[in-house]
Amino acid sequence: MIFVHIGAGAGDQDPGADGKNFRDGFSEFVKAHHADNKEIYVVEANSMHEERLKKCWAEYSKTKFFFRAIVPNDFNQEKLTFYYSEADAPGYQKLSYDSNFVKKIYPNTEIKNLEIKTVKINDFMNDNFNNKKIDFFSIDVEGLDFQILMEIDLNKFDITNISFEYLHLSISEKGKIIKKLFDAGYSYNGFGIDHNDFDWTFKKTKNSWNNFVISIMRFFHKKRYKHFNKIIKKI
Repeated sequence: MIFVHIGAGAGDQDPGADGKNFRDGFSEFVKAHHADNKEIYVVEANSMHEERLKKCWAEYSKTKFFFRAIVPNDFNQEKLTFYYSEADAPGYQKLSYDSNFVKKIYPNTEIKNLEIKTVKINDFMNDNFNNKKIDFFSIDVEGLDFQILMEIDLNKFDITNISFEYLHLSISEKGKIIKKLFDAGYSYNGFGIDHNDFDWTFKKTKNSWNNFVISIMRFFHKKRYKHFNKIIKKI
């Protein structure tokens, strides 16, 4: 089975804000999965995570690492400036191309930056997944989720489950992503693999009831999502 995580952070080697959390939904999900043959692709822009991320997946020989920033297809620069705050140490999970995104989370702190090599989403997909079935695809890239997900050709690439963070999406962006997934034959399947329930999962199958629920759900505040997820049918 193939598992893909764009925005991997430090995996389960990140202590988190409290210094003792060490939680990561994707790695927990993959490591607990019953599949015998696991092919794992992890993408992380922040090279400061390299040592810990490789430690996270040390027991999985079929793991491929990509320390690049995944960008939209119309982005033509070889490097992209990313911003972070020392207040987010040691994990720097809120590293983002948008300085205002970081400032909003860490106001009144010094915002630093670094240059990171880029790869366009189409190039990444074409180079690695032509004629392959992706069983689980997770994306969490702190501000570029919408642009990148909207540019993946879901008719060309065979992806069974797609998980993405909804926290920073506007109602309009949620609607556009949902429509794209509906049109490609996906249905809503509840919270994704993030251990904080910060993402949604869509599965490539038809479930009219679940799609009706998510169509309404996107208009409500995230604190209501758990209530909506209690009335969906797991697929």
